Formats: sequence, C-alpha cells, structure tokens
Amino acid sequence: MTGQSAELLARDFSLITDLVRAHAQERPEARAVVHKDRSLTYAQFDAEIDRVAATLQQAGLTVGDRIAVCAMSSIPYAVTFLGALRAGVVVTPLAPSSTREQLQGMVADSGAKIFFVDTPITEQLGPFDWFGGQLVALDDAAPGQPWSSWLAPEGARPAPVDIPPSAPFNIIYSSGTTGLPKGIVQSHRMRWAHVQRGAIFGYGPDAITIVSTPLYSNTTLVSFLPTLTLGGTVVLMEKFDAHGLLELAQRERVTHAMLVPVQYKRIMALPDFDSFDLSSFVMKFCTSAPFHADIKADVLKRWPGGLVEFYGMTEGGGGCSLAAHLFPDKLHTVGRPNEGHTILLLDENGNEVAPGEIGEIVGHSPTAVMNEYHNQPGKTRETEWIHPDGRRFIRTGDVGRFDEDGFLTLMDRKKDMIITGGFNVYPSDIEALLHTHPDLNDVAVVGVPSDAWGETPVAFVVAAPGKSVQGADIRAWANERLGKVQRIADVVVTDALPRSAIGKILKRELRDGWVAQQPAA
Repeated sequence: MTGQSAELLARDFSLITDLVRAHAQERPEARAVVHKDRSLTYAQFDAEIDRVAATLQQAGLTVGDRIAVCAMSSIPYAVTFLGALRAGVVVTPLAPSSTREQLQGMVADSGAKIFFVDTPITEQLGPFDWFGGQLVALDDAAPGQPWSSWLAPEGARPAPVDIPPSAPFNIIYSSGTTGLPKGIVQSHRMRWAHVQRGAIFGYGPDAITIVSTPLYSNTTLVSFLPTLTLGGTVVLMEKFDAHGLLELAQRERVTHAMLVPVQYKRIMALPDFDSFDLSSFVMKFCTSAPFHADIKADVLKRWPGGLVEFYGMTEGGGGCSLAAHLFPDKLHTVGRPNEGHTILLLDENGNEVAPGEIGEIVGHSPTAVMNEYHNQPGKTRETEWIHPDGRRFIRTGDVGRFDEDGFLTLMDRKKDMIITGGFNVYPSDIEALLHTHPDLNDVAVVGVPSDAWGETPVAFVVAAPGKSVQGADIRAWANERLGKVQRIADVVVTDALPRSAIGKILKRELRDGWVAQQPAA
C-alpha cells in the first residue's frame, strides 16, 4: 500500500474506518464486500458507511452510545457495523443462537438505543415488543423501520468526531450457557492492535477472505476487520456449508479463511474435497476450540497455503500462534506467545510454576486487552491477575504446559478438569485416546459426581459414518488403555454433540443431561 492508507497504517494508532476511507479514495473500484450476487466497491462501501454514521448522529447518538445487532451476515450488517464505528458508537453484535431471555438481558445490559434485526432472527426470537428503543429491519422485511428508509439520503456525511484509543469499539457477550453472558468491552486500541499485524499473514489489497462464521463472534472479526483495514475483499457466507464454502472459494479465488475446528473437520471429510481448485489460498486460520493434530496434518497435506492456529481469549491479555506449516512437529501445541505478549502458568496459589509443570494460563499484552466486563466490576477483578511488577494479566481458565522449545500445550479448561480420588484427570487426555478409535467420529469427556471418588469421567461419543458402536464396548476398549484414575465410568453414544455457533462443545449441557438421567438415590 502507498499514500494515505500506508501512512495511517504506520501510525501507533489509527481508526479502522479511516483506513476504509483511504482505500475508497485510492482504489474506489476495488471490491470491498461481497454477499451472494451483490457486491460493493470501496467507494460504495465508504459512502454507505457515511450514511449509517450520519443517520445515527441525526437520531441523537454520540460517541460512546450503543447499538445492538442480532442478524445473519449480510452487506447491510457489515455497513451498519462500520458506520456505527465511524460515528464513535459502540457496536453490540449478538448471537442468533441466544435464547429470547438471554437476548433481552444482553440488549438491556448493553444500553443499546437502536436494535437492528432481520427476518430469520424475528422468526426465531421475536416479537421485540420488550425493546423500548428504535427497531430497524436490516433486510427491510422484519418488524421495525426498514433499513433502506432509515438510512439518511445518498451523499449524507457525518460530522467528524473525536474517538480516543481507549473508547469502546464493541461489546461482545461471552457464550455462557447459563445466566447472563458477560459483556466484553474491547477498545479501538485493542482492535487496532489486532489489525496492525495483518500484513504478516498476507492480508492486503489482493486478499480475498471468505467469512463463514457469524459477525457477532470475535473469531470472525479478527479476520473480517484486517481484510477491510488492509484493502482486501470480504466474501460473506450467510450460513456455513462445507461444500458451499469450497465452491465459493474456488469461484472467488479466495486467499484467506478463518474457520473453527469443526468446520475443518467437515470440509476435510468431504469425498470430493480433492476435486476443488484451492490453489489461490495464501493462509488459513483456526481458533475458538481444540484443533486436533491429525486434522491439522490433513489440512497441511491436502489444502494449499499456510495454516495458523491462534490461541487466546476474546478478553485479550496474551495469545499464542502456531504456524503449522513451519512447525509440523508441533501440531499438538498452540504455538508460542505472540510478539510482545507474555504467557505465564500459575499454580493454585497464584505462583508461577516451575519449567515443564502444568499451570493455569494467564496472559499480558500492552494493547490487546479488554477494558472490562460491562457493568460487572467484580467479574472484571476475578479475571485479572496482577503481576508483582504491576502488569495486568488476564486469566484464561485454561490449563497448559510449555515444552522445552517454548511451545504451549493445552490440557483443558480449568473448570473441566476432573478431580477423582484426589487426582487431577484431564478430559483432553482421554479424548485424545478416544479419537484414535477407528469407529468414532466425535468425542467429549466430562466429569460427573461420584459418591466413591468425588468425580468420575463419562464419555460421549459419535460413531463414524457407516459405523455402529456400543457404549460398553468403547468403555472396555478405552479402559484397557487408560491409567487407573482415568478410567471411564460410562460411555454414551449419541448422534451429535451440542455445540455453540462457532463450534465449541457445550460440556455443561452434556454433564447436566447425564446427571438428570440418573435414577434418584
């Protein structure tokens, strides 16, 4: 890049929407965003962003005010997101997979003054008569004011605003399965730190990024935003489909993709995967859930381009990256700490563990860290660990171990660790064994209450296509190979494991469901 865009990107801090405007001036006819048969050039995208920002200002919203969006991925969604940012308005993107009660709670907690929805969400979670602000229909068909008539006229420009680096950029609500999810407040500074490193992963004017995860997810935004900030093209998928993604990637000559592990698994299992021309790929990314080494190896073998796994929290703190194509012997790890990030492992007393020992993962970064949990100062303090030198670390809740080369291996979520008979048992160790069974396609292990041991492992398994398995047989097979304290008490064969919209296995649902099925004492 040259000119104003290069100058802005070289600064310690700039606004993402300023980069979009610079691209619109330097490369007005370049495609910015594509969805189905519609696309916007950077000039058109920038003009639409202006119209949204101007409309929000006309509605009385100022820097720091909030909007909420709950909708499927679309061009109006992308324009509304960037338009709010240009006006200094904080975006609260919400998960369509939320329950009605969760949605009401998150919207109320965010303090959103305008709520953007579409028809699929209305059919699933409406009506929205509980919302006291303005309701806008992004697809013009849902209840509320149609987005096209809500927008200020073509050519409208917003008044300039002063947006400091610490100002909130978005509020992303954690994917809690009970109660109100926590609202993670990320700043413009934190987002700028994310996009500034984009060039090292090949993002730039020639990048064409396929986005198949929802726009409410941080997983999506760490790919969506760098693409636009560095002048590339975003290709939106409304809903993930393994075969459809490959067809779209081949047709659009896609160079980048951020996918979660379950998506990679489904794509690589397609019988005709090797018939697609994926030679345009420069880099693929993965995050959000455990990414098994065998799937990484298969992706490296059969899918052109590099593969990078990111490990970190939406809350920020510190993160790790594994360039799998450069370190094929480290596929069982999540890589080494990112440049400028510090990752430490703590024991139960909050002290650093000795080299090679297991501990809770905490991370620090000078810029890539959340402001707070919205309206929850107590929860904010709980997730912080303050180093003796005063640095603020974020607790991940994960347990891990560094190897002799500084690569981090994840063991489990701290809350998922099973304490049986006084011994620590990591479900991931048992899951790793079960994954080697040729008749199993998916597995999860949880700890359940035990009168004899306090807790004991229970496995949930999904048979491979065309296979039939019995829980008792799998249990016997596994227990012959596991250590005494790791032995499984029960194996439940199920058609599918419950997952969040970005592929995380909902272990609480499995645990609670198993307990509810047990006979009363």
